[in-house]
Amino acid sequence: MSDLTKRALDKPALDKPARIKGRGSRDNPAGRFEVTTHEAVDDGWYQDGEPAAPPRTQVSEERARHIISSNVSPDVPFDTSINTYRGCEHGCAYCYARPSHAYLNLSPGLDFETKLFAKTNAAEILRKDLSKRGYVCSAINLGANTDVYQPIEKRYRITREVLEVLNACNHPCTIITKNALIERDIDILQDMAARKLVHVFVSVTSLDNQLSSRLEPRATAPHRRIQTIAALTSAGIPTGVNVAPIIPALTDIWIEAIIEQAAAAGAVSAGYTVVRLPWELKQLWEDWLETHYPERKQHVLSVLRNIRGGELNEPRFGFRMRGEGPFADLIRNRIVLACRKFGIRRRANLELDTSQFVPPRAASPQADFFG
Repeated sequence: MSDLTKRALDKPALDKPARIKGRGSRDNPAGRFEVTTHEAVDDGWYQDGEPAAPPRTQVSEERARHIISSNVSPDVPFDTSINTYRGCEHGCAYCYARPSHAYLNLSPGLDFETKLFAKTNAAEILRKDLSKRGYVCSAINLGANTDVYQPIEKRYRITREVLEVLNACNHPCTIITKNALIERDIDILQDMAARKLVHVFVSVTSLDNQLSSRLEPRATAPHRRIQTIAALTSAGIPTGVNVAPIIPALTDIWIEAIIEQAAAAGAVSAGYTVVRLPWELKQLWEDWLETHYPERKQHVLSVLRNIRGGELNEPRFGFRMRGEGPFADLIRNRIVLACRKFGIRRRANLELDTSQFVPPRAASPQADFFG
């Protein structure tokens, strides 16, 4: 063993930072498919007390081979979806999509929110998919895995390109987001809404800006999301609120207030889910609680285990989104009563029209000439 290697091994491991401002995770644990592990050590480069540079967002452009994903879960009201990005800069500590970064040999922790992938040819591939013989039109959900209006959409505009294709083909879609950037596309959405081709859902987790800045650091502030609901509904775009995810003993205090404010803003329905912790997310979530709310950690985890049959995650269809038992029943009853009190539907009535769909025409000068 060389002297240099020995000195490196003798160095103490670096402690995790107390918090990384603007990020939901402070750690980068290995994904479940990794065969090697990495441990950061102090190499003496930084002086005592000097903070390391904060992690920067890196975006890789990729050419997707397919863009429409199929869904077999009975827990969600759509069969197909489109995700224009992989990874999400919102950095939501609770995001169930984090473990998907392990398929890229990246960490579900900081990597998920800092190493992003933009599917720059999404609109092109979508046109090809919709043109295929035998394609059957059904509403496509945008944002089932990662938010299609996360901050990098402002630069890449991939989601807008996808909407332009769907609008031109009279193809219905639903959208789930927690970012006010969707207001940029009101012109397209308003046009689609007039033909019953779109329904939007805005997710609101709490009405506490301080909590939100820690829980979902680069998402739009809660009060601004309520304003987004108002902006969309005033433009004639049917919009519902997702009280999601509900985190027992942390965000459930806001259930009734979110539904009240969303209803006042014009929301037509309210849905909800209880936080899910698949795979590596369990470790990341426990670390987040220890970082931000150590005094509540054990209580939050205890209630989650009560809802999830003694575990922190329940993968079974029919139970994974809402759980079971007394606490789960209490949450459901509160949602039902709040919807009744504030005059809002418990479930969205999508009423999306698939009969108007017209497949895209192949790009051809002759077709244009004779068309």
